[in-house]
Amino acid sequence: MNARSDGGPGAREDDHHAHTSAGDAPSAVPTHAHASAGPLRRLVVLRHAKSAWPDGVPDHDRPLGPRGLRDAPAAGRALAEADCLPDLALCSTAERARRTWELASAQWATPPPARHDPRLYGADVPGLLDVVHETPSDVETLLLVGHNPGLEDLVLTLAGDAVDDALERVAEKFPTSAIAVLAWHAPTWHTLAHGTALLTSVTVPRGKKPRPAGD
Repeated sequence: MNARSDGGPGAREDDHHAHTSAGDAPSAVPTHAHASAGPLRRLVVLRHAKSAWPDGVPDHDRPLGPRGLRDAPAAGRALAEADCLPDLALCSTAERARRTWELASAQWATPPPARHDPRLYGADVPGLLDVVHETPSDVETLLLVGHNPGLEDLVLTLAGDAVDDALERVAEKFPTSAIAVLAWHAPTWHTLAHGTALLTSVTVPRGKKPRPAGD
């Protein structure tokens, strides 16, 4: 079993060590991102929050579990606190990704437009890049909400360099609700390719567990 897998039909998540990867809030993009002609662009990669596994429910339709319902809003708050809100969101059509987006964006005063693209469900790196490359050039910060192993592989593919130990942390584990921010300068999204971006931050927001009755 691949511990990173969760996006494709029949794949199962393994997230019992997610708390060990938690870091600081997504950082503001530094000015030393790999520079070329064009504005600074940011790709914010958000893995959906922890899902449930109800009997008889197709993989595509699985809902968020209790922890996912707590963590998705925490992801939205983390992005707002880091001044890392997107101009556009691209989201998998899977229920767990849709609900993650809904709960995260509900934390913002004015959520951006969102496109739910079926190609993002279970997509590999080439498939993810096909969708990202279609992003209009006036979008400078793009949020991608999807699944592992595709998202983790995408971050590792695009990052030619990283701040501190961000790259090592992604390679070790990219758990549910994890956020990775990639930055680079380019005139359009078509230029995003292997090793062209700087991985500026990785964080794993976690919502607070409810206190037991009587505490």
